[in-house]
Amino acid sequence: MRKAYWYFTAYIRKHGLMVIASLAVAIGFFSFVVPIIATRLEKRERFYIGIIGQYSIFSLPEIITDQLSVGLTAVTEDGDVVPVLAQRWAVEQGGKTYRFVLKENLVWSDGNKVLPEEMQFSLKDTTVATTAHDLIFQLPAEFSPFPSLVAKPLLKMSEQKVPFSRSRPLPVGIGDHYISDYSTRNNQLKELVVDSEQERYIYRFYQTEDDAQIAFKQGKIDLLLDLVKQHEMYDWPTTTVTKRFDDDRYVAIFFNLQDPLMSKNTRQALSYITSKPTDETRAIGPISKNSWAYLPGGKTYEKDWERGLERLFDDPPQLPLLFTLTTTPTFSQRAESVKKEWEEFGTYAEEQCLTAKAIENKDVCPNMRVKVTLKISNFPDTNDFQLLLIGQESPADPDQYHLWHSDQTTNFTHYKNTRIDNLLEKGRQTFEQAERKQIYQEFQQFILEDPPAIFLEHLLTYDVSRK
Repeated sequence: MRKAYWYFTAYIRKHGLMVIASLAVAIGFFSFVVPIIATRLEKRERFYIGIIGQYSIFSLPEIITDQLSVGLTAVTEDGDVVPVLAQRWAVEQGGKTYRFVLKENLVWSDGNKVLPEEMQFSLKDTTVATTAHDLIFQLPAEFSPFPSLVAKPLLKMSEQKVPFSRSRPLPVGIGDHYISDYSTRNNQLKELVVDSEQERYIYRFYQTEDDAQIAFKQGKIDLLLDLVKQHEMYDWPTTTVTKRFDDDRYVAIFFNLQDPLMSKNTRQALSYITSKPTDETRAIGPISKNSWAYLPGGKTYEKDWERGLERLFDDPPQLPLLFTLTTTPTFSQRAESVKKEWEEFGTYAEEQCLTAKAIENKDVCPNMRVKVTLKISNFPDTNDFQLLLIGQESPADPDQYHLWHSDQTTNFTHYKNTRIDNLLEKGRQTFEQAERKQIYQEFQQFILEDPPAIFLEHLLTYDVSRK
C-alpha cells in the first residue's frame, strides 16, 4: 500500500496540473461545446417569442399551458362546453356532485400513463374523489357553470434532473409539446423552452411592453404577442403587424366602493362624462358580446355632460372630488385622456353650479371641480386604490360571482348590492340555459344602473413579428 501511495503522489506531483486542466476542459466541452453543437444540428423549426408579465414555473401564461395540455372539457366559441379528456359527465345530487368519466389510454407527455389521482385542480371548497376511470367532484352547493371550470389545461408537477445541480420542478401536460428547459431570476421566469417533434418555442419574459420592444430591436425575439400600446416598430418595413380584437377582455375604470366619494350619483356622473369608442370595440358591461347571455341595448352611458351635471346636482358632493387614478404603463395614455376630460368637466360643473337656482348652498360648488392625480405602476395593488384603470377578462361562462358578489374576497371593488347578490346566487343554481340567460341579462341591466366600474372598450391588441 505504501509503495502504491508513493507512486500515486509522485504521479500527481509530476502530472497533477495536466490532469486538472484536462478534467476542466472535458467538463467545459461536454457542458458547453456539445450543447452548442447539438443546437446547431437541431432540425426543429425555432420560434423566439416575447411574453410580457411576471410568471413563475407554477403560474405559466395561458399561451403556454394551452400548448402543453388540455382540460377535462373545452368551451367552444359559441359558449358550449364539450368533453375533451373526459368521455362524458353526469350531474348528481341536484348539482352538488359532478362525475367525469375519463377517456381510456391517456398518457402524459413524459410517456407515463395518466392516473386520475394525478390530476390536480385548484377549486375552492371542492373535494375530489377518484376511481380507476372517474373523477368525482363534491361541491358545497349547486353550481351550474362547473363544467366550464375544468376546461383549464391539466398539468402535473414532476422533477427535472439538472446536471451539477439539484432537481427542480417541471410541469408536464397531456399533449405533443413539453417543457425541455427554463431559467429563472428571483423565482420569476426569464426564459422557457417548449419542444415538440418538429418545433421549438423559446419564450422570453419581460416586465413591460417597452422592455419587450427593446429586446425585439436587439433581435432577441422575433414575435411579440398582445401588445396594447402604439409602438414605433409597427411602421418598420421589417415587421408584420396583426391587429386582434378580443371580445373576452375589456378595459374599465373600477371604483373602490369603500371610498366616501364613490356615491351612486358620482359614479354615474363620471360614467357619463367619460369618452368611449363608438365602433365595435365598445364594451357595455362585464359580459362578453360573444356570450349567449349578453344583453344588447343596456344602459350605455354615452358621453353627455348635461346628464353628468344632473347626477351631481341631484346629490352635490360634500367633499372635494379629488381622485387618484391608478393604472399600468400600458394604459397610461388612456389615463391621461381621462384626467384631462374629467378636469375640464369639473371646471364646467363648478361654473354651472354657481349660477344654478337648483343649488341653494353655493359652498358645495368648489367640490365639483374635479382634480385627478395619476399613479402609474407595473403591478397595481388591487387592495389599495381609489380608481383603477386596468384590463379584465370575461369568463367563458357568464357567472360573475367571484367579481361582484359582496361576500367574495376577489370582489376588489367592495361592491355591495343585494339584488345583484341574489341574481348571482340564482344564476349558479339554475341549470336550464334559457332561465340562466334571463337571470344574467337582468344582472347586466341592474349592474349598469348601479355601476361598480366605467366599462370602456374591449381590448384591441397587436402581434408583431419579424419578416
